[in-house]
Amino acid sequence: MSASVLPYTVKPHPVTGVYSGKLGTWLFLASEVMLFGAFFSTYVLLRVGAPTEGAAVWPTHEQTHLSWKIGGFNTLVLIISSVTMVLAWAQLKMNNFSKARLYLIVTFVLAGLFLVVKLTMEYYPKFEAGIRPSTNIFFAAYFVLTGLHALHIVGGMVVIGYFIGPGASLWKKDPEYFTNRIECTGLYWHFVDLVWIFLFPVLYLL
Repeated sequence: MSASVLPYTVKPHPVTGVYSGKLGTWLFLASEVMLFGAFFSTYVLLRVGAPTEGAAVWPTHEQTHLSWKIGGFNTLVLIISSVTMVLAWAQLKMNNFSKARLYLIVTFVLAGLFLVVKLTMEYYPKFEAGIRPSTNIFFAAYFVLTGLHALHIVGGMVVIGYFIGPGASLWKKDPEYFTNRIECTGLYWHFVDLVWIFLFPVLYLL
């Protein structure tokens, strides 16, 4: 029934070579690349163009109060979540829904862990110390970049949570279609992880 509403939801389109959902996901991710690319470019230009003295001088790594250990831990968490996302899709390809659902749950939990660490060990201490986006240009960029990324994490958790819960019924109706949806979710999740892999060195190490 789904194929009558939107063709090529399972089989690849003869022109593009991919099914409709995957093509739509790639187009969406292309727009996301432009979004984050604009913010990254702005950050680089602000940092390169910052004065070397005066009140607007770019803060040193010590003055940013960012812990590379916390950032590194969260990086590891997201990398593992990408692995479990792939394993979920692989289990579906092997027609093993129970294991796939387990890997989706692990991915969901790891995403939640990332947010908990971000909120409790980074955002909260900074707000307690009086650090706000208005403190200086660096923290304005920091909160915008990491906040936007965190919103994408939440969006991914909503989708993953849906397929763990009510969306799981699709597996019984159309297993291949369900598998394709998990693959598209995985593409989005890998992109979110990749963005963080760029954010971590730019904000925490350089």
